[in-house]
Amino acid sequence: MRCANLAGRLVLVGPGNAAVDVSRASGGRFDPDPQAVYERWDEFRAWAARASFDAAEPLDPGLLRTPVPRPPQVFAIGLNYAMQPTATPEPPAVPMVFTKFASCLTGPYADVVHPGGSVDWEVELVVVVARYGYRIPAAEAWSYVAGISAGQDLSERRTQNAGPVPQFNLGKSFPGFGPVGPWVVTPDEVDDPDDLALECWVNGELVQKARTSEMLLSVPVLLERLSAITPLLPGDLVFTGTPAGVGERHDPPRFLQVGDVVVTKVSGVGDLRTVLVAQEA
Repeated sequence: MRCANLAGRLVLVGPGNAAVDVSRASGGRFDPDPQAVYERWDEFRAWAARASFDAAEPLDPGLLRTPVPRPPQVFAIGLNYAMQPTATPEPPAVPMVFTKFASCLTGPYADVVHPGGSVDWEVELVVVVARYGYRIPAAEAWSYVAGISAGQDLSERRTQNAGPVPQFNLGKSFPGFGPVGPWVVTPDEVDDPDDLALECWVNGELVQKARTSEMLLSVPVLLERLSAITPLLPGDLVFTGTPAGVGERHDPPRFLQVGDVVVTKVSGVGDLRTVLVAQEA
């Protein structure tokens, strides 16, 4: 199943990317708000499994918005891949965790204002939480996942590294610095949710390429470690980390400029296209 936010309304996306409006198709049983569905995820999945696509209409990609617009919590994981492709570090005992503020989230085909400074790219798999979970065992973790999406953890490195301690939360939360989409895909739709291909392209050049099976801490382990400390809530997002190839680790460092186009790809999910634009005078 794929579900999306089409101009602020929850839709199911079927064959040929045709869309069915969930609220209309369900006779008002489900709210049109894409965020509201996570409070009733199991009920929604049962309904969606029987939903008809007879009334589906062609989907206009330009109307797609971020599929999870108001997550209660946004977790982000740092250093979850080897930063050099040939390195094989030991998995950390504790994940490096920070947050992206929800106000930074944007859709899959968005223009993002370049705030100045050193803006970097980070392709990531994003996990959407289906239900309340506290102390989730890793062996059960995928059952707490509503779906997966593609994400781009844009980062302004000067802000991130300013001050006596790093300001990850601020440097990664400028408006538009969290493209997510194009939709939420349930784990059963992919061959192996623990082994998905990630790619990031800048102006047609491949700058990052990896597989999620290369994570130091897998999705189930991340959910286990996070929920051991704080409950996970329906509709939470988890940005699961980025592989080698970010701009600040180039020699010399390389950062995004106004006019650059970033394409983010996750196999089995889809692509994002983000354009950096100038601030208005």
